[in-house]
Amino acid sequence: MEIRQEFIEQAMQLTRNAEFLPDGAQGLAAKLQHAHDTNTPLRVKLGMDPTRPDLHLGHTVVMRKLREFQELGHKIVLIVGGATAMVGDPSGKSDTRPALTKEQVEENAKSYFEQMSKVLDVTNAEVTNNADWLHPMSFTDLLKLASKITVAQMMTRDDFAKRYADGRPIAIHEFFYPLMQAYDSVAIDSDIELGGTDQRFNTLLGRDIQSAYGKKYPQHVMLLPLLEGTDGVVKMSKTYPEHCISLTDSAKDMFGKLMSIPDTLITRYYSLLTDVPQAELVEMDKQIDSGVVNPRNIKMRLAHMITEEYHGKEGADKAQEDFINVVSNKGIPDDIEDVNIEVDTNILDLLVNLKFVQSKGEAKRLIQGGGVKLDGEKISDMNLIITPAMNKVLQAGKRKFAKLV
Repeated sequence: MEIRQEFIEQAMQLTRNAEFLPDGAQGLAAKLQHAHDTNTPLRVKLGMDPTRPDLHLGHTVVMRKLREFQELGHKIVLIVGGATAMVGDPSGKSDTRPALTKEQVEENAKSYFEQMSKVLDVTNAEVTNNADWLHPMSFTDLLKLASKITVAQMMTRDDFAKRYADGRPIAIHEFFYPLMQAYDSVAIDSDIELGGTDQRFNTLLGRDIQSAYGKKYPQHVMLLPLLEGTDGVVKMSKTYPEHCISLTDSAKDMFGKLMSIPDTLITRYYSLLTDVPQAELVEMDKQIDSGVVNPRNIKMRLAHMITEEYHGKEGADKAQEDFINVVSNKGIPDDIEDVNIEVDTNILDLLVNLKFVQSKGEAKRLIQGGGVKLDGEKISDMNLIITPAMNKVLQAGKRKFAKLV
């Protein structure tokens, strides 16, 4: 079949930053053309385990790709992992991942679609819960599913292989997670499944399981890069809150965190989180490398673009103004909160109580890095006692302030 140019161009755009398996962009172009000619929109699957109550910018890399398919008229199928989250995906983990209870899954799922609606048209997506078909399965059904894959195949997963080689435990139920996710593709009859690069085994297994259950043309797989956190090293994750940019962050925090990313990540963030053309990104890299422009100026534009997407232009403008005042001009915000200190309090406890950090461990790391100041003076003493009526300004990082009264 000769593939028409319009579908080749669509496929090239869709595979920007993505790996499409098998057959690459050519295979995707053929699927797009067949879908158009038969008037059967592709069913594009994304599974989400609500392990945390909020989403971050790393999640939006896949969500933005879903939006591209949606804008071309294809059907987005969002699967809430009501069953799989109760098992826990071990992908990329060195230990057994804790499972969630039914109540935790339901609680965490509540805000997912509200947050996703900032990127996708959720109202036109097909939303399902894999508990609807996985929980009613009989033991015989489960054995039938398990018979479709061997232990040897399962051990080709890097995380399982490494843990086995190191003598660390692998629970039998962990083998069922990829099987359950793969069966989701059977249940919703997906044509394409999207996921991060850490989902390679799970998504490709969906092809095998679909074939085993009789689907003539099993799903293709599109894998998207994992976005690094603001440290530029570890992938963005709520496990590392100090390096994570959540969709629920305030405009001020989102802008400030984006301004804190290493210069080496500027064009990567542009590429994965905005629609800036590739040619412009190449030019940005040249300008940064040659020193023609200050990387901060390019980063400022990035921070404004992304913050505006989630908080509107007014929110982004105010966040930029605050950032320039506080960081560039070394000022103190006008709207900092007064905190009444009633009894002597250890600095670590105070940072946690103010929710400037999530744990004492994070507070210690922030102090060790020189990120905690009292009236502009760096604090180095982990045992410092904050007394009542100090009338001093406490600063944690570049964006968090409180006046201690």
